[in-house]
Amino acid sequence: MTFAQRLDRIRGLTEARLGSLVGAKTERREGHDRPPQRLLDAVGHATLGGGKRFRPFLVVESAALFGLPEREALDTAAAIECVHCYSLAHDDLPAMDNDAVRRGLPTVWKAFDEWTAILAGDALLTVAFETLSKPEVHPRPEVRLELISGLARAAGMAGMVGGQALDLEAERLPRTAPTTLEEILHLQSLKTGALIRFACEAGAILGQAEPEARAALHRYGKELGLAFQIADDLLDAEGDAATVGKAVSKDAAAGKATLVSLMGRDAARTELKRVEQAAVDALRLFGARAATLIEAAHFVASRNR
Repeated sequence: MTFAQRLDRIRGLTEARLGSLVGAKTERREGHDRPPQRLLDAVGHATLGGGKRFRPFLVVESAALFGLPEREALDTAAAIECVHCYSLAHDDLPAMDNDAVRRGLPTVWKAFDEWTAILAGDALLTVAFETLSKPEVHPRPEVRLELISGLARAAGMAGMVGGQALDLEAERLPRTAPTTLEEILHLQSLKTGALIRFACEAGAILGQAEPEARAALHRYGKELGLAFQIADDLLDAEGDAATVGKAVSKDAAAGKATLVSLMGRDAARTELKRVEQAAVDALRLFGARAATLIEAAHFVASRNR
């Protein structure tokens, strides 16, 4: 199976699992257990029918390093994707990034309205932790607790939410000095990197891996998250909106400091190659078993959407 086929397979499995968590199964609930239909529709719009499902892919493939079959990693993968989709629904809001298009479709607030988009994001965040609490995720409660705790840290004030706060502060609050490269790297390690790192680490948690293996996947996830952000910044600077599936050139128009604006495009491409290789090097411990995750690093560095 090629890397593209593998990625597509995990995308399909994740889509089906998400559908059972927030779609068809939920709609069959009756009486007081049935969520409001408008909210269900908005959650489905935010979650289903699009996206690379790259974070779930990382969960499944990192778990495979420790012999776990796909089905034993899918609930964790879906939970992390719920958090990612919640963040997109909120990031697109007028008060945040004010985006009208996501994955080639109207963003949730555009398709519905702002209050519905906020509540849809809230619902997805809580679905993630409800999912991780269930015995189907892992038979050992301490493993489920570690997953819940790890996702909370990755998504919270010292992770994704904190990174988004720093991003908006840098864009909208007055500053006495220009944004530095170190500040941008810290911001992006939280906003983009934290959830990608945890997706890699989650496989080691599920597989109850030894500390050395966990540390290797942490390093891999850290470098992969940075590669993802550099590629994203390059796409915003150079990409085509129809291909990328969302608005481009927004950072430059807003005067936002990014890795590309501070380093320049050529230096950013050079740094992307360095980070890509660092991600590959982090996987040496696993030998040939890590072939798919190595390809994932190449995929991130060369993506066009």
